[in-house]
Amino acid sequence: MLRVMTTSDLTRDRSDAPADGRSDFDFLYGDWRVSARRSHDVLDAACEQWHEFEMTQTARPVLGGLGNMDACETPVGPDGAPFLGLTVRLFDPRDRLWRIWWASSRNPGHLDPPLAGRFEDGRGVFHGRDAVGGQEVDVRFTWETPSPRTATWQQEFSLDGGASWFTNFTMAFTRAHQ
Repeated sequence: MLRVMTTSDLTRDRSDAPADGRSDFDFLYGDWRVSARRSHDVLDAACEQWHEFEMTQTARPVLGGLGNMDACETPVGPDGAPFLGLTVRLFDPRDRLWRIWWASSRNPGHLDPPLAGRFEDGRGVFHGRDAVGGQEVDVRFTWETPSPRTATWQQEFSLDGGASWFTNFTMAFTRAHQ
């Protein structure tokens, strides 16, 4: 039987959850306002031109807390057009590892390769590989939660096998309902 999720499901005490990492993304549940900043050329480490735009995002648990999903949208994305995105995060309790997948209206029917990682000391770092503009890149996501009402995310690329990294996308999250 399908059960409808309530607000209390998002804010319930998860102190009974095993301390294996499955609760690491619980901070993300709920509604957010997001200030986003993306490099004009995500493959150019020296690019100084940035697009800034606002988004809304809602995140919910799935699979009894072993995963979560969020949906984001903006009426004006980096190229001036509306944008919709979906993230799926799944936790593997055996490996104590999160995997993150991304899909968007910019590339319909496509699911990006997963990034994998975990949180340590309140900071989540996730790595993977992808092809962007026909070029193979190493990708790194970093999550931090400076307060219960804020969070930050950044994306970095490496074009030299991880010897050097450059940031090409950042997001600052603020709770939509204070």
